[in-house]
Amino acid sequence: MIGADGRERPMVIVRVPATSANVGVGFDCLGIALDLTATFLMTPSDRLEIEGCEQRFRGEDNLVWQSYLDACERLGTQARPLHITILSPIPLSGGLGSSSACVIAGIGAAMALSPEGFDRARALELAVAIEGHPDNVAPALLGGLVSSFVDERGQTTSTRMDVAGNLRFVAVAPPYEVRTAEARRVLPTEVTRETAVWQMGRCVAVVRALELGDAALLAAACHDRLHEPYRAKLIPDYEPLREAALAAGACAYMISGSGSTMLAVADVDETAARVADALRAERPDFWLQTLPANTLGTTVEVH
Repeated sequence: MIGADGRERPMVIVRVPATSANVGVGFDCLGIALDLTATFLMTPSDRLEIEGCEQRFRGEDNLVWQSYLDACERLGTQARPLHITILSPIPLSGGLGSSSACVIAGIGAAMALSPEGFDRARALELAVAIEGHPDNVAPALLGGLVSSFVDERGQTTSTRMDVAGNLRFVAVAPPYEVRTAEARRVLPTEVTRETAVWQMGRCVAVVRALELGDAALLAAACHDRLHEPYRAKLIPDYEPLREAALAAGACAYMISGSGSTMLAVADVDETAARVADALRAERPDFWLQTLPANTLGTTVEVH
C-alpha cells in the first residue's frame, strides 16, 4: 500500500479463528478453535481509519485498535495510526470469540510491525494480559482443543491437543446477546464435593473423546453441572434447540462460552447435516454454521 507521502507501507494480515470456551464440562479451562476465520487487514496510515464493521465500532474505542495500542505499550514500541479493515463472519451475539479475535488482531499487528516480529508464545502472554483470561485467546492462537490454567504468579500454561477429523460442530446463534456479567452473576459461588467429582471425571473424558472422535464417549461425558444449568435459563431457545439437536443425532449439545451461541456436536458430515436441518427447522431465522475444528490457529503475514 502506498501512503500519502508516496512511500510504500507494509500491510499486516491477521487471520483468527472463531472459538468456543468451556466445551461443556471444561468451565473456564477448555476452549476449542473452529474453522470460521476472521481476517484483519492493517496498514500504517496518517490517521486511524476503520472499515468493515458497524459505524459504532469505528472510533478510538475499537477493540482491535485498543489492543494494538496496549500491545505496543507492553512491547515498548511506538504505536502508529492504522488503516484497519475487518472481514469477520463471527457473529457478535456472543459465544464464538468475536472479541478475542479482535484482541489477537491488534496484538498481531503490534508484533508484526515491531523489530522482533510475531511470536505465538509472547502473543498468548499479551492476549491473556489484555483479555484477562485464556479460555478463548489460547485456542484462537494455537488452534485445536486447548486446556489452560493460570498459576499464582499469573503465568498461563496452555496445552494444545488435536481434535478428531470426524467431528463437526453445528453452531447456532440467536439474534440476542447474553451479557457476560449476567452469565457470571447467575452462577453459584460454591459447589458440592459431588459436583466437583462429577465435573473432573467428565472433563478428562470429554478431552479424550474429542481427541479420538469417540461420539459415544462424548455423549456419555458431556453433561455439565457447573454453569450450563444456570446459564441455560438466560437463553430462552436453549431447551427446544437442544431437544431438536439430540433427536436428530447430535452426540452433545452445549452453550458456547457464556452464550448466547450454542454448539451441537455431531459425528460425520451426514449426521451434522441432519442436526443442522433440525435446528434450522426449529428456528429458521437464527444464524447457523456447520464447522470442523480449526487446526492452524492464528496466522500473521506481512506484505
